[in-house]
Parts: sequence; C-alpha cells; structure tokens
Amino acid sequence: MSTVALHRMSPHVEQSFLRQRSTNIHELSANPLRVFITSAMWMDGGRWPPYAVLYTVFHAQAERWLGTVRWFAVCVAAHVLATLASEGALLQAVRDGVAPPSALNALDIGVSYALAGIVGVLTYRIAAPWCYAYLTVVVLVYALPLATAPTFTEFGHFVAVLIGLACRPLTLGCAEPWNPKETLAALRG
Repeated sequence: MSTVALHRMSPHVEQSFLRQRSTNIHELSANPLRVFITSAMWMDGGRWPPYAVLYTVFHAQAERWLGTVRWFAVCVAAHVLATLASEGALLQAVRDGVAPPSALNALDIGVSYALAGIVGVLTYRIAAPWCYAYLTVVVLVYALPLATAPTFTEFGHFVAVLIGLACRPLTLGCAEPWNPKETLAALRG
C-alpha cells in the first residue's frame, strides 16, 4: 500500500522522499537507525505485484516454518548486514576512484535484501538431496547478475543469501525438512 501511495507523488517529490529514507552512505552516516527502518518500507520502481508473489512463496513459508521472531531475525540480519557490506564496498569503490563521489547519495531502498536472506535460509526447509538442487538454483539466480553486471546492489543480494545460509542455527528445533518425494507420493494416492 505504501508503494502505491508513493507513486502518486510527483517524480521530484518521490525521489526526494525516497532519498531521505535511503540506506546510502550519506544517510547511514547521518541517521543509521532511521534509514535502516524506513528503507525497508518502500520499493523503488512501483512494481509491487512481483513482490506480492515472492512474499507469498518465500516469506509466508519461512514465517510459518520458523515462527515470527526467527523469521524477523533473518529479515533484519539480511537487511542490515547486506546493506553494510554493499555500502562498505561502494564507499571503498568511491575512495579508489572506481565509483564517482555522487554514488555516496545513490538511492538504496527496498525489501530485496531481506527477501534474499529468506530465500537463503529456506534451503534448510527442504530435505536432502532436494535442498542441493534448490541451493544451486538460488546461487545461480544471485551469482549470475553479480558476475555479469556487478553493482553494489547485486553484491548486497548475494551477501544477503549468504547471511540467510548463515542463519542455520535459527532453524534448529523447527519442523522437519519438507521432502518433495513424500508430497509427490501422497498426491499419487
């Protein structure tokens, strides 16, 4: 709903509004807590229907499996740590002269790092050997853009997946992994 309201603003007001909520280096230096919270509440570009599908497929499953507190912990860890990693890499690129100084104010908002972390942690929801196929697809989906057209955002997405994978301790004590073979057998009757 917030994204729909946002895109009813004029383009100039929208960009100004988002830039104040961006986790770019300038805003992180001025008020990190505020921008970590507010940047996760908006999406740039106005294309929210794909996120609605992705949230249903990934976030809903993860929250049901992990419980709200653990699910939220993975989301926050992925959002905060991937942002720090990607913005740190961008700052180093500016210092090295690889990126222009204007990159310090680049627009960096959205929910995609949390989503990538959840996609990563869901690896542990699937029983072996199926989890290896899932993990291969996840790594390809996030590594190929980083390898072919690296940006600080693509780097952040890949780091967020790794953070999700590192959240394995949060999955201990949750329901047993889902076995697709058992589901197929049950469907066959």
